[in-house]
Order: sequence, then C-alpha cells, then structure tokens
Amino acid sequence: MKKEIKLYTWAHCPYCNGAKKLLDDKGLKYTDIDIYNDDKTRRQLQEQTNHYTVPFIFIGETFIGGFSELKEIDFSGKLDELLQ
Repeated sequence: MKKEIKLYTWAHCPYCNGAKKLLDDKGLKYTDIDIYNDDKTRRQLQEQTNHYTVPFIFIGETFIGGFSELKEIDFSGKLDELLQ
C-alpha cells in the first residue's frame, strides 16, 4: 500500500499548481488542503518544518519540502521509493 501524499497549498499559487500537475501526470492520488485563510495551520506547519512557503508536501508522516524538492525527488527516481 502506498503512503498518503498531502499537499498544503494556496489556490492560486503557481508552485502548488506545479506540484499538483506533477503528481497528476504520474497518476498519483493526493489530499489537497488549502490553507490560504488558515493562519493557525500555516504557522504550525512553519514551526514543524522550518519551511515558510507553500506548498508543504508530506509523504506519509515525512515532510519532503516544496515543489522544488518534489521535482528533485521525482527526477532522481526516489519518489516511487518514498511512497512504499
């Protein structure tokens, strides 16, 4: 069974949309949580991850970073490995 992918995003964020497109193109399912109007959750994520921009991307319980990190993990071939 593959690990769950969660994206914490803003609706009109190009990096968030890029992450969703990459996952869609690979046929991967994910949960998209819009935090645009949720300052409390955004602050909690920032404190938890030491990352300050959207998207916040988690595979299972592991924070992998944002869109740049997702692209790098995919390019290196490690995305499928992380999902196991």
